[in-house]
Amino acid sequence: MEILNALVTLMNFVVLPAASYGAQLALGALGVTLIYGILRFSNFAHGDTMALGTALVILVTWGMQALGIGLGPLPTALLALPFGIALTAAFVLGTDRVVYRFYRRKRSEPIILVMASVGVMFITNGLTRLIIGVDEIRFDDGARFLFTVRDFREWSGLAEGMSLRVSQLLTLLVTALCCWALFRFLGRSRAGKAMRAYSDNEDLALLSGIDPERVVRLTWIIASALVVIAGTLYGLDKSFKAFNYFQILLPIFAAAIVGGLGNPLGAVAGGFIVAFSEVAVTYPWKKVAEYLGFQPQELLQLLSTEYKFAVSFTILIVVLLFRPTGLFRGKSV
Repeated sequence: MEILNALVTLMNFVVLPAASYGAQLALGALGVTLIYGILRFSNFAHGDTMALGTALVILVTWGMQALGIGLGPLPTALLALPFGIALTAAFVLGTDRVVYRFYRRKRSEPIILVMASVGVMFITNGLTRLIIGVDEIRFDDGARFLFTVRDFREWSGLAEGMSLRVSQLLTLLVTALCCWALFRFLGRSRAGKAMRAYSDNEDLALLSGIDPERVVRLTWIIASALVVIAGTLYGLDKSFKAFNYFQILLPIFAAAIVGGLGNPLGAVAGGFIVAFSEVAVTYPWKKVAEYLGFQPQELLQLLSTEYKFAVSFTILIVVLLFRPTGLFRGKSV
């Protein structure tokens, strides 16, 4: 019985939160790795694009709620997602036309595009704060829990309980669906094969008749869709605050680099590796240890939750030092 209590505690405070957070990082890292693999630069505006896209989803959600449109037990934000994706994709394509295309046609060094993305990051950050403000926003309407801690205790008879939020289940299901659709698109569709060919060898792809501008547009649109979905799921699971999306850029890049920049499968694996590492290192293991028969005097918490991004930074540095191509051998950083 004590072992079951330990397992339930582990599931409730480590496995489920880390799995949902890992899924959100995986979607964000997929966008980073697509841009790096095809457009050949690290997009530092990625986190603020996520914030802008989520802000647009929230605005559309509020409009739908004012009109009485909803999904019952599910968040209205799911209905607003396509509109947020479309608006964000339009913004990103406009940014590419105004900023990145100039440097791309000049065949500038990747560091020039990286610095340009930093400028885009600050502009996007300011625009997001202008249209929705800087306060914390909750927009997770509908049912909050599939089952609560109390429901689980009554059902199981255990001392410890476990809850499952609707946002957590949605995150896992939507992420699985997005990954399946993306891998199928890249592997089987003509456009996906063109993107892979362009990523492998740009000059040979051009000789084969592949339109580079079409590949670039598709890359930005797919990356925009992934980042808006990731940002919305993150906001539903926690809350929306523009600065939080600036902070999440570090674990997203850590996930992409751990898996191997330019490798979509690696981005997904990296997202879960970083998430489980952050949660495991910042979780106080005392209660689990007590259920397993130990009597620790300390909380058994390696780092306070305020330092969870230090875990991402450490992982990032270690991978860059010892395996710059990542676990799945992406492009060298």
